[in-house]
Amino acid sequence: MPAATAPSAGAADGAATGDGAVRAQALADGAGAPAVPGGVLEGQFGIAHAWTIALCALFVLVTLAVAVRTRRTTRGAVDFYAGGRGFSSTQNGLALTGDYLSAASFLGIAGMIALQGYDGFLYSIGFLVAWLLVLPMAQLMRNTGRFTMADLPAFRMRRMRVRLACAVSTVTVCVFYLVAQMVGAGALVAVLLGLHDGGTFLGMDAGQARTGSIVLVGVLMIAYVMYGGMKAATWLQIIKAVALLGATGLLTVLVLALFSFDPRALLGGAAEASGHGQAFLEPGLRLGVEVLGDPVRTLFNKLDLISLGLALVLGTVALPHILIRFYTVPDGRSARASVHRTIVMVGVFYLMTLALGFGAAALVGTDRILALDPSGNTAVPMLAEEVGRLTAGPVGAAVLLALISAVALATILAVIASLTLASSSSIAHDLFGHVLMWGRPRETQEVGVARLSACLVGGVAIVLAVQAQAQNVAFLVGLAFAIAAAANLPVIVLTLFWRRFNTRGVEWGVYGGLSATLLLMLLSPVMSGRTDPVTGENLSVLPAGIDVQVFPMENPALVAVPIGFACAIAGSLLSAERNTARFTELRVRSLTGWGADQG
Repeated sequence: MPAATAPSAGAADGAATGDGAVRAQALADGAGAPAVPGGVLEGQFGIAHAWTIALCALFVLVTLAVAVRTRRTTRGAVDFYAGGRGFSSTQNGLALTGDYLSAASFLGIAGMIALQGYDGFLYSIGFLVAWLLVLPMAQLMRNTGRFTMADLPAFRMRRMRVRLACAVSTVTVCVFYLVAQMVGAGALVAVLLGLHDGGTFLGMDAGQARTGSIVLVGVLMIAYVMYGGMKAATWLQIIKAVALLGATGLLTVLVLALFSFDPRALLGGAAEASGHGQAFLEPGLRLGVEVLGDPVRTLFNKLDLISLGLALVLGTVALPHILIRFYTVPDGRSARASVHRTIVMVGVFYLMTLALGFGAAALVGTDRILALDPSGNTAVPMLAEEVGRLTAGPVGAAVLLALISAVALATILAVIASLTLASSSSIAHDLFGHVLMWGRPRETQEVGVARLSACLVGGVAIVLAVQAQAQNVAFLVGLAFAIAAAANLPVIVLTLFWRRFNTRGVEWGVYGGLSATLLLMLLSPVMSGRTDPVTGENLSVLPAGIDVQVFPMENPALVAVPIGFACAIAGSLLSAERNTARFTELRVRSLTGWGADQG
């Protein structure tokens, strides 16, 4: 994965001598700041929490009103699945940005930069580079499909078997991603309401608040999809993207202003406050770590870094809720233009995560961040509170914290609505419409099943998230990306570019890539066998007494993706099925868009 250039030692040392760095170090050391722990986030319910609830309620009311309004114009399958194909490239670019920038991007990456420095920024680079691969695929996908990923291979192969395989992969990816997002929503609400340290809110403790938040978020996502389909989901993403970029931009400007708009001062202050010094600005603090005296472990650590990059870059190209958004614009050219706009907005956002992450390290301090949340997900809210206090006193702290917290919750809500839509669309269009109804359903039937499927998927996700809320489910996001890269990407690429690809290749590719990813993850240190070298604490998902670790890396993409491609190629070569004429027609359609909306 490409890496950014780390600041030189001289630059960092020079930054440490500037006025901005001195001020940042004083702030990080606690001059005028609350003692550790302290502040609104670490306390009980207060004015900032009330502001957060009010802003979240406003966002929900506005978006629900939009969903109800779009219901009036959502009648047929094209409206429900593709928003009537009436969105402009700018609108779709904003929606793609909203779809892609999940809570993992907003809170997780900034938190990793705050705790891991340079290594945390590698995630930003991986997520951004991925869009350079999405760009050439956007126009081809729009020209060759109608509503779901399965439309692409089903055009030239035996439809029912192909659609079944693609639907299994789509729903698996979406459910894993959904559960992670919903568990994250519950945990975030508990922290933002000050319940993590034993407080209560309306008689609820932290566990009850997490459960209630998961259920509420699940019900809302079902309502968005049932009422407005793709139109409601798109406008929800547009509103969320504008709010997210605006709030992130405001916080970035305020952070830079505290350092006199001198990036060197910001980096120098972050390095000093982190406790790692210059190493904070260099690679190897968390990813690709070199273990002295253990060259084998060092090798696997570096391979794990490469595997992570593969998952982020290749998985993005094949995420179901990203793919279906290409169908909401009038033609392939608009799809390509929307990706151009997305690249600009996503690139600007990830540049801003640098200011947020290093700003949190310099102004809040890694000790306070770790004390509140070892994963670092509260780094941005804590930064917002600190910056608001330094800028406008206690009122500024409350208002800015509330704004950032509300945007974070809106981010989670918007992403899970799109994931629910992607999975329910696949169930209705692929399983019901083409497997159970042999490709001859009435549009009203199919749309009705899609709405019912949204309830089903939402209900399953709620149950799983409630059961898993006490577990560390952060790995599910990476698992979703890895499955998309290993199971979906081979099918998309080989369908578009390989003449001999056939039905058995699709089935072997999907099921082979999916099975390999799940098996490797089950046998990895993420699930069992990983302990803290200092404290001996179990860091895996399974209890300490269970150790089935065989695969030495946390990220399976480096092995799973080649397995997915190999299975797809082997399945095709071992089958006598050929349809050269259909492949030629697909090639013409992908390049020209001729007949793109006719199945």
